[in-house]
Amino acid sequence: MLLESYEEEEKEEVSRAEEEEKEIPSEIAFEAEAPRNLKPCMLLSVSYSGKKKTILCQLYNDENEKIYFWYDNTGHKPYCLTDIPNEEIIKNSHVINHKGFERIDLIDKYDLLRDKTVRMTKIVAKDPLSIGGRKDSIRGLLPKAWEAKIKYHECYIYDMQLIPGMFYKIEDGNLVPCFSYQQLESNEEILSLFTESDEQVKELAFKYIPIFQTPVPEIKRLALDIEVYTPTPNRIPDPQEANDPVSCVALIGSDGLKRVLMLKYEELNEKEQNFSLPKDVKLEFYNSEKKLIEEIFKTILNYAVLITFNGDNFDLKYLWHRAKKLGIPDKQIPIYLTKDAAMLAIGVHVDLYKFFHNKSIQVYAFMQKYKENTLDAIAEALLGEKKIQLNKYPSEMTPYELASYCYKDAELTYNLTVFDSSLVMKLMVLFMRLSRMPMEDVCRLGISRWIQSLLYAIHREKGYLIPLPEEILAIKGRTVTQAIIKGKKYKGAIVLEPTPGVYFSVTVLDFASLYPSIIARWNLSYETINCLHSECIENKVPDTTHWICKKRRGTISSIIALFRDIRVKWYKPMSKSIDLPKFKRNWYNVVQQALKVFLNASYGVFGAESFAFYCPSMAESTTAIARYAITSTLNYAREVGMTIIYGDTDSLFIHQPTQEQIELLLKWSYQNLGIDLDLDKRYRYITFSKLKKNYFGILEDGNYDIKGLIGKKRNTPEFLKKAFMETIFALSHVQNRENFEEARYKIKKIIQKCYNNLKDRKYSLVDLSFKVMLSKTINHYVKTTPQHVKAAKLLQKFGVEVRSGDIISYVKVSGPIGVKPIRLSSIVEVDIEKYIEHMKTTFGQIMDALGINFDEVIGIKTLDDFN
Repeated sequence: MLLESYEEEEKEEVSRAEEEEKEIPSEIAFEAEAPRNLKPCMLLSVSYSGKKKTILCQLYNDENEKIYFWYDNTGHKPYCLTDIPNEEIIKNSHVINHKGFERIDLIDKYDLLRDKTVRMTKIVAKDPLSIGGRKDSIRGLLPKAWEAKIKYHECYIYDMQLIPGMFYKIEDGNLVPCFSYQQLESNEEILSLFTESDEQVKELAFKYIPIFQTPVPEIKRLALDIEVYTPTPNRIPDPQEANDPVSCVALIGSDGLKRVLMLKYEELNEKEQNFSLPKDVKLEFYNSEKKLIEEIFKTILNYAVLITFNGDNFDLKYLWHRAKKLGIPDKQIPIYLTKDAAMLAIGVHVDLYKFFHNKSIQVYAFMQKYKENTLDAIAEALLGEKKIQLNKYPSEMTPYELASYCYKDAELTYNLTVFDSSLVMKLMVLFMRLSRMPMEDVCRLGISRWIQSLLYAIHREKGYLIPLPEEILAIKGRTVTQAIIKGKKYKGAIVLEPTPGVYFSVTVLDFASLYPSIIARWNLSYETINCLHSECIENKVPDTTHWICKKRRGTISSIIALFRDIRVKWYKPMSKSIDLPKFKRNWYNVVQQALKVFLNASYGVFGAESFAFYCPSMAESTTAIARYAITSTLNYAREVGMTIIYGDTDSLFIHQPTQEQIELLLKWSYQNLGIDLDLDKRYRYITFSKLKKNYFGILEDGNYDIKGLIGKKRNTPEFLKKAFMETIFALSHVQNRENFEEARYKIKKIIQKCYNNLKDRKYSLVDLSFKVMLSKTINHYVKTTPQHVKAAKLLQKFGVEVRSGDIISYVKVSGPIGVKPIRLSSIVEVDIEKYIEHMKTTFGQIMDALGINFDEVIGIKTLDDFN
């Protein structure tokens, strides 16, 4: 994934990283059974209980499908570290007299940055907020504090070496792990793959094999979707205000439950029961909204996991505020709200919107099958199903239409967790195990936080001091190469200039996990780059003055080496083995997909400034070695007579190579670089424009592959989307150069028809409209005023109330403002020339490669002129 994706994701999460501990409020009255003895259960959640003033673990028993509580009995307390000596801290009255101060301990930690053991003062507090999260916290009273911004429940997980998603039992009130290396089959066979690895990787393999080999049980879960009646049909209800009634709620459970609860807000017409609600769904009507919501709360408590799509920002948030407005007592509300999430007192709330919004999930787990992060787009891509399409807003629907609409949304949400043998739930549990995070954190936070948490856990297990970000930057922060792209900090990957044109029979060779392989093979880690040992200085990184340690195996390098090797040598091939039963192949596929997500993110996070282990010299070294690898491979490929027509970061596009040439190159790469070069894909043909990272190709199986082309972007007007897809359809049927000329003819015809329809104003305002959501209220757009905001301001002037979350549909018109909402526009106002420019942009990249001139095409008036 591109570095920019991680930087964007990090910016969204940096405030969460420093947010105060998400504790269960003391007024929450709900309690699950907390037995002194309990058979093995899966650790689902770890949080801080404000009521008990200690850690709460939620354990899921897959036999009776119940949640059990276990409260910490070890006396563990929140703390931070400082390098100020014990005797100096004692003199600091602000710290010693702090109301949350408990005691001081002295501990030894190994400082990887300085390669030595250091004595640290450990300041222990009575509660998490005394360490950090409020103005008068202890960390604010110290000149420098280590490990002070780690949330307490995470700190507890690391210190107790808990692995969320694994199995634990309760014996005489103590939490005891129930997994071991010896208990699982195939362990010896997997471990034998690492006989030639160094001791650090072998040690990690021994520890991680049970994590990968332990299957994930089915978890009892409930999907929920709500609809709210609003007087203004096109307005999205404000969950903070919750002024409007909850009119419909759909509930679907893994135990077969299918219910739709409706508020009886109008007289029902039995003749209007023409709706698509399945026969096994129980439809219930309520005269009281309060009783309806109370019934929802009772039902939620019967499930271990509650599934929503955008429940943090809407469904559960609305229910909580609405329950308060209706006078439902706190002790009857099983939901509590944090700054950016909605949690449950018993069980876990999983918001699939945030999980699928994770860039690494979209790109690596699901191979970009969905382009937009909407329920409709994701369900269509992964399930082949869509929401019910009604040309009216929920508040305009009849009760029976609304019931069907709401139920379908809940059904899609539920099905996203059960398709492909519950792939999503199993992935989530694997990510919990790998990241050491509870389920509620994994589904909300991005890959950078997962990797950060994993590294924190490893540091604690090994007794390493977790460095401050500013320390890494000060000691290892310098970069030595000149960035080619403006705004970048160092020289990035190689992207070869494409040779414009059409090429038949093209093979793409791809370095398998190039950046992870480099990190593992070259021993890259924040502590190994530019180490303190003089004897290592000669071990230079190509094209830089950096060097890599030869005396110590890097922490990051070791874990990446394990993940890469165990995926490539065992889980990926075994997931395709016909000798294994299907259930085992499915599980191995889940493991290899989870590892793939971690591996492909391993470089990007270290180049993102807000990542806790941000190390620019390490990121720079990774790209330098990548340039060396692809340049060396490119030179050898040319030596053996290959024709390279394009190269991008870790891939080479080769025109009509022989099988012998391919095998020579694969062998050379492994022997000389220690990196596997794989056959990635074969194109029937591919077209390149003059631009880098812009091409269109038809694969051998007939599927198309688009890179960088804008015709499918979601904000593109419908008339252009349709014309663009007609173009793709014409190109997808090309088998040879003769067919290609026919396709060029059809594309010219499509473009001319589109142009003529524009000029003759045959498209409707809906066809021409751009649809963009207001992500914030209008008065918050200060620095810039995007076009959809200009249109929204016009709506305001005409008395239409516009809120954050509203979809603004507008067209481009003549005049100083340049846009108008479609409800205030007429077709004669549309600025045709602006739409012609959009046509040029949309088709330009394809036409460039096909040798088609846009101006010539639109100048042709009859089909005969094409000849």
